[in-house]
Amino acid sequence: CLVDAGTGLLQEVVYLVSQGADPDEIGLMNIDEQLPVLEYPQPGLDIIKELTSPRLIKSHLPYRFLPSDLHNGNSKVIYMARNPKDLVVSYYQFHRSLRTMSYRGTFQEFCRRFMNDKLGYGSWFEHVQEFWEHHMDANVLFLKYEDMHKDLATMVEQLVRFLGVSYDKAQLETMVEHCHQLIDQCCNAEALPVGRGRVGLWKDIFTVSMNEKFDLVYKQKMGKCDLTFDFYL
Repeated sequence: CLVDAGTGLLQEVVYLVSQGADPDEIGLMNIDEQLPVLEYPQPGLDIIKELTSPRLIKSHLPYRFLPSDLHNGNSKVIYMARNPKDLVVSYYQFHRSLRTMSYRGTFQEFCRRFMNDKLGYGSWFEHVQEFWEHHMDANVLFLKYEDMHKDLATMVEQLVRFLGVSYDKAQLETMVEHCHQLIDQCCNAEALPVGRGRVGLWKDIFTVSMNEKFDLVYKQKMGKCDLTFDFYL
């Protein structure tokens, strides 16, 4: 089960690593059919239950709402956290890009809603801290989006070990290269707002006063947590 803040990218990297696939193969498929979303009505829980093991399932749900198999350690969960400043910018662009959401407010208004826990799936601050409390659990792999750009090889090695797949040295190097190719394709896709996948894009839209307010809220809500983020590389 994947729960993350880099949904499209992580699901494709995990599919690559788990299936030994290549980026061209992923480009020809509907990846969302390979990794159905747990809480969406389509394809639905009945169809998800019929998938053959090992199943790859995606979710944005808080830890407390995930199936009991995950809480009991009977299934594995990969969680990806992204620094919240980049996350809120990407989330804003995502809301504006979908007709079903058609958000037309300003970024300042959207960011205010984010800081006040008024967006879908509840509070990001609670969501990330709840998973961080379980990051040492044997069935949980807690990843950071920024590390995918900073040290992809180490992240791929972590995924290989966690997923229990087998690669020799040459195969592992090839898989890392495939993942690099995939990330380049995703972060530079013409269909996406320019640079939505890069680290530090918040600097292009945050004003000084917004940044000061965000830092204050972040300190208030995350002050007791030892989880840290890279806000630029």
